[in-house]
Amino acid sequence: MKPLRALLCGAASAALAAAGLTALVAGQASGATADAAGLGGRWYAAAPYLMPLDNNPPDASAIMDATGLKAFQLAFVLAPNGGGCSPTWGGTAPVSSDTAVAGTIGSIRAKGGDVSVSVGGYGGTKLGQNCADAASTAAAYQQVITKYQLKAIDFDLEEPEYENTAAISHEIGAAKILQQNNPGLYVSVTTAGTADGTGWFGKQMLNEAKTQGFVPDNFSIMPFDGGFSGAAAQTSALTNFNSVLQSTFGWSAATAYAHEGFSGMNGRSDSGEYFSQADFQTVLDYATSHGMARFTFWSLNRDRQCTPPDNNGTTSGVCSSVPQAAWDFAKYSVKFAGATPPNSPPPSSPPPSSPGGSTCAVAAWSSGAVYTQGNEVSHNGHKWKAKWWTQNEEPGTTGEWGVWQDEGAC
Repeated sequence: MKPLRALLCGAASAALAAAGLTALVAGQASGATADAAGLGGRWYAAAPYLMPLDNNPPDASAIMDATGLKAFQLAFVLAPNGGGCSPTWGGTAPVSSDTAVAGTIGSIRAKGGDVSVSVGGYGGTKLGQNCADAASTAAAYQQVITKYQLKAIDFDLEEPEYENTAAISHEIGAAKILQQNNPGLYVSVTTAGTADGTGWFGKQMLNEAKTQGFVPDNFSIMPFDGGFSGAAAQTSALTNFNSVLQSTFGWSAATAYAHEGFSGMNGRSDSGEYFSQADFQTVLDYATSHGMARFTFWSLNRDRQCTPPDNNGTTSGVCSSVPQAAWDFAKYSVKFAGATPPNSPPPSSPPPSSPGGSTCAVAAWSSGAVYTQGNEVSHNGHKWKAKWWTQNEEPGTTGEWGVWQDEGAC
């Protein structure tokens, strides 16, 4: 990736580049409401993540009834596990032949809601890694947009993809092509958060966007799994990320906030941080008072209380590990969108059971243990084999593309 200073080699070039970026930013800002015209307001910016095929998917219709939520961020579209440049759900379910996710989308739209689809995520092989260039990457994503008639898409650019400069160039280039070829498409870009906003790879991604003249509806960071302690650490990271956006794009603080987003994790994070409802309220207040462009979280699959509530001190993909009523955290997204959630939600289905013991012959999985390729553990009555080095990644919560291979029931 070329450094920014090599791109603007003279006063005339700098002026032209600045003028072009200013025009693009102005166009993005003026079109922010129109982008979400399918729902109105900021619903696509408020859509929490939902895995429709993994992690004990909750009933989206029930969440809508209980909270007033109208938008869902469906995750994740990846390259096929066996290689290739065609879109799949989780690396295993081809989008071209999908009926299950299409059914979920249909039920959401039948109730007046809509979805965005998230491409990428943590782990797995991304299309930007497999496809030859930005054009072919965009063509793969266009299949998803066309199949589901999408008005919104999210590029979740993180490990290991964002360490690959060619892959990030393909993803950013594809996002720009999709933005141009699908007028009004809402485009968000999500990446890792650190105490100073985002790390080296996140900053390189922003520089790539600057180089390509690409400005999405927002750049969002995920301030968790990085030593964050509650909302104060998260809002500090958001403030620092605002400065990063200013310095990268030459924006004012207000313009940077208008293109900045927050993507949190409800309850206990993978690294043992805890984020409560009060933390979400504090960050929501920060986001709204600063005119931020997005407020979302990972995930609705986890937005329910474990049994027992503390989940024995482990992180689960199907519950939050904090005391809560079902869909408590979704209500903060509803508030960000400008709606008022009901005070007394209808009864929801019982929360899923927390991970328990099993009768497998191999040792039980431990959150504190380090496992390497080939190690086997037991968890929730199944035997699991590690595909690579891992620690504190719970078997059964990362989908089929994750670190653990399910070897079946004991």
